[in-house]
Amino acid sequence: MNGESVGVVGLGFLGRGIAACFLAHGFHVVGYDIGENAAEEARIYIGGAMDELIEHASFPASLKGEWTRRFTAAEELSQFRECRFVVESVYEDLTVKQAVFDELEQVVYESTPIASNTSAIPITVLQNGRKFPSRFLGMHWTEPAYATRFLELIKGEQTSDEVLELAAELARKTSKEPSVVQQDVPAFIANRLAYAMYREAIHLLESGVGDVETIDRAFSNACGLWATLCGPFRWMDITGGPALYAKAMQRVLPTLNASGELPKILQDMLAGNNRGVIDGKGFYSYGPEDRQRWEALFHAHAWDVWRLQQKHHPLP
Repeated sequence: MNGESVGVVGLGFLGRGIAACFLAHGFHVVGYDIGENAAEEARIYIGGAMDELIEHASFPASLKGEWTRRFTAAEELSQFRECRFVVESVYEDLTVKQAVFDELEQVVYESTPIASNTSAIPITVLQNGRKFPSRFLGMHWTEPAYATRFLELIKGEQTSDEVLELAAELARKTSKEPSVVQQDVPAFIANRLAYAMYREAIHLLESGVGDVETIDRAFSNACGLWATLCGPFRWMDITGGPALYAKAMQRVLPTLNASGELPKILQDMLAGNNRGVIDGKGFYSYGPEDRQRWEALFHAHAWDVWRLQQKHHPLP
């Protein structure tokens, strides 16, 4: 599919990184966003992404200016007609996504897969009422999309195996290691694991076991040591084996938080619409420059992880 057109609907926080990923790997990208300055902001972001890829990942210097010839900022979705694959990355609202799909189905070919970059809405729900539901799937990216290997592909109840394989092939061509989620469970795989960890971290905080800084420090110095190398199953295998962990779990599991209710501290933050680095109000307090500082630190760390993965676990 390299050289062919990929459509990206939504050029916000994740969509612009998705567009950058496809552009970096030789695809033509048609991008669309209803925001007044979204296309120009996306161009600035993508330019920075290309600079990072040249500096950190040995992409050719020619990419710096060449990508602009393969990027089209569409004024309407009718310009997606010739796209061979479409990724929707709009606001996480079912009504908004359905409206986008309604319009896309009037434009693109019947055989064109349409992937939703959702992290919460079931793919099976998104397939309801569609003309050709078998071509819809989930494609869950993470930021920075052009520098990470992460990509979850989610199979809805009606997603065809052919579409899923086409999406996996596309993922591999953009230097991803796709994780295919065979059951359309809420939050898929990565976020389900993460939410369980978030809940227990907040439980420890509310129980007075440790403050925010202590819990963060314990997690980053322990799980942060191995999580970029391997997953939980491999980690158990190389640090004593399943039987050892089973003995510990018998004692620990009954003490873990298993509540289905939102923790009180999060209820309060939801009521206050606390946005973390965006508005300075989160588990920590942030000044005006902290958002840019943490974004820069995160990108630098992502490239450190990329180099380690390339050294110890290179992609085929």
